[in-house]
Amino acid sequence: MPYRKVKCIVSYDGSNYAGYQIQTNGATVQQMLEEAIERITKEKTTVYASGRTDAGVHAKGQVFHFCTSSSIPVEKWPFAFASQLPHDISVQSAEEVHDSFHARYDVVEKTYRYCVMNRRFPDVFFRRYAWHIPRPLNVEAMITASRFLVGVHDFTSFCSVRSEKEVKVREIYEITFDRDEEGMLWISFRGNGFLYNMVRIMVGTLVKIGLSEKPADSIAQILEAKDRKKAGPTAPPQGLFLWEVGY
Repeated sequence: MPYRKVKCIVSYDGSNYAGYQIQTNGATVQQMLEEAIERITKEKTTVYASGRTDAGVHAKGQVFHFCTSSSIPVEKWPFAFASQLPHDISVQSAEEVHDSFHARYDVVEKTYRYCVMNRRFPDVFFRRYAWHIPRPLNVEAMITASRFLVGVHDFTSFCSVRSEKEVKVREIYEITFDRDEEGMLWISFRGNGFLYNMVRIMVGTLVKIGLSEKPADSIAQILEAKDRKKAGPTAPPQGLFLWEVGY
C-alpha cells in the first residue's frame, strides 16, 4: 500500500516528560508517539509536530503528522493509539491529509493558555497545572499592560537568550484574561508564532505588574530595549498549555 500522511491532534500532561522533542535526558512525548506507531505498524517513522513544548508544559491541541503504509482506516488511529500510549497522552482525532501538508511549516496561528493560581493557599490537586501566586494580583493593571504586547513587535526582550531564531518579530493577535471564583486566572495568547519561552516570560512580566513591582506602561520600554534582562522572570512551565493550532 502506498504511504499516506496522517494528521493528528494530541493532548498530553507534560509533567512526566522532558519536553515534546526527543532528547537524551529523559522520556519525551515524541518518543512515546513514535514508539506507539512502531508497535502498531512495525514501521519506524518520524513524527513532526507544530512545535516543541518544554519539560513540564502541557498541550490540549498539539498537532502532529506522520507517514505510514499501514492499511488502518484513518478514523481508527485514535483507538489504535489509545491501546499503546500511556494514560497522560491521548490522541483526540486523526485525518488523512495531502502529501504537501506539514504540521510545523503550515501553521498560521497558535493559542497558548497560562494558568495562575491566585489564592492565599494552593489547590493541591492543581499544583501540576498552575503557578501559585499567594499575593493579590491587580488584574486590571495586567490587562492594561497586555495591550502593549498586542500587534507586531520585536520580542527579543521576551524570549530566552538561548533562542536560535534570528528574527524575533512576531504578531500577537489577542490576549485575554479569564478569572473564576476559585482564584484561577487564565491568560490566553493568540498569535502567528511564539519564540522560545516567550509566553512564559510575558506571563512573568505581567505578574510583576500585577504585584505592582513594575508599572503597566513599562511594557513599551521593555519591548524597545530588546534586552531579556529588562523583562520579568520566566514563569514556571506547569501553568502553560499549548491550546490550539490553526492552519
